[in-house]
Amino acid sequence: MTNKVQPIKIAILAMGGEGGGVLADWIVDMGEANGYVAQTTSVPGVAQRTGATIYYVELYPTAQAEADGGRPVLALMPLPGDVDVVLASELMEAGRAVQRGLVTSDRTTLIASTHRVFSIAEKSALGDGRVDSAQLLAHTAKAAKRFIRFDMAQAAEVSGSVISAVLFGALAGSGVLPFSRAQFEATIERGGVGVKPSLKAFGAAFVRAQGGDDGEAQEAAPPATPTPQPRHPAVRALVERVQREFPATAQDLLLEGVRRLIDYQDTAYAGLYLDRMAAIAALPNDDAHRLLRETARHLALWMSYEDTARVAALKTRATRFERVRGEARVQPGQVLAINEYMHPRLQEICETLPGGIGRWLMNSTLPKKLVERYTQHGRVIQTSSLRGYLMLRTVAACKRWRLSTMRYAEENRRIEEWLQRIAATAQRNPALAVELAQCQRLVKGYSDTHERGLRNYDTVMRAFERAGAALAPATLRELRDAALADEHGHKLQAALAQHALA
Repeated sequence: MTNKVQPIKIAILAMGGEGGGVLADWIVDMGEANGYVAQTTSVPGVAQRTGATIYYVELYPTAQAEADGGRPVLALMPLPGDVDVVLASELMEAGRAVQRGLVTSDRTTLIASTHRVFSIAEKSALGDGRVDSAQLLAHTAKAAKRFIRFDMAQAAEVSGSVISAVLFGALAGSGVLPFSRAQFEATIERGGVGVKPSLKAFGAAFVRAQGGDDGEAQEAAPPATPTPQPRHPAVRALVERVQREFPATAQDLLLEGVRRLIDYQDTAYAGLYLDRMAAIAALPNDDAHRLLRETARHLALWMSYEDTARVAALKTRATRFERVRGEARVQPGQVLAINEYMHPRLQEICETLPGGIGRWLMNSTLPKKLVERYTQHGRVIQTSSLRGYLMLRTVAACKRWRLSTMRYAEENRRIEEWLQRIAATAQRNPALAVELAQCQRLVKGYSDTHERGLRNYDTVMRAFERAGAALAPATLRELRDAALADEHGHKLQAALAQHALA
């Protein structure tokens, strides 16, 4: 091409099921219907969230192409620094676009949803692996010439549509393309599928995008959490105890701990939680009661450890079925099938049984081999079927003898040792006791994840015992962060060697 006219270059980053292909097709159809040559390509990622699909569209004026004596040569993929518009279906995808160099401050209009769908790496991290959304927003805004953003997933849900229609409306509202709103809407109507909800979502996004470059409305401050008013006498007594015996700065965490442990076991178990916390409340605390708050948080998590009964209960809850139906956008009359992959090991089965039976099975010969043979491979259980649902409900019912199991005895022993260390440490160094309380973060999950975390926790505790009063709070924090940094423990070993604690 000898002229200076360049194609309009648009990149779309979307995950599976979000309609990225539909959005690309709409842009192509709109261009072709309004005097442009259009081309679209896509580069699929690996699975739904380990890699997103990139759709790429180029638009070139047909009149200019004819004047040039032929059809233009359009690119098959976006190049860093050479994209006019980037559409991202989720905030992390916007960050990925910036990382790839597709967003530039002198050229690119970035339109993105601010909601998050956590990546596999974020979910599987030993600690809190979530990327800070505020930092991600700040870096992304700095990288783009113009950044239009708002929660498009929520807008799609309110409109009863999909996020692709919201992105299309935000694109129209941005005014970055040479097409009118009527031409955008005519494109949706030509599609002929879900026209009414798509137009509703489009219209809302169009107005939102025109409200300002950031597209964000001011959010009202969240209402204050009301004080629980339970009807059950035993639950009400627990709530009143929290309000009566503990400082106001820690009551929110304590009440959540009580709620969690009643759901996990029963009111007596929640009472044990408060008994333990009463001993912590009597220890030296700073004005913000950091030790009390951190221990309240992590003790509740540890006392509600994930065993097979807990996992089965969570997978068969009505709220979970409702959430899955909502995420899959199941329509009336449609059938939803939910398949769960489960691979219980012999140890987990023994830990679920009453202590005597579990120890007998663990130390047996023939019965142990039979169970190991049966559990050698994982199984797929359809919890949406009556048979699969009843199987898991039976496992969930095993919580009635949870406090007599091998697993409970072991977890309870570790909890008591942890609390004793906190109490002894708080007398001489309250700041170190706070860091010690936070070491519970190392113990999480179930199966192999739990074993790896527990191994790192035991390693850190041995180092803590060796160092004694000479250990600085910052050093314990460094060891804990190193243990959370990788599942194999290499960074933890390096940190231990650095401080001569190996």
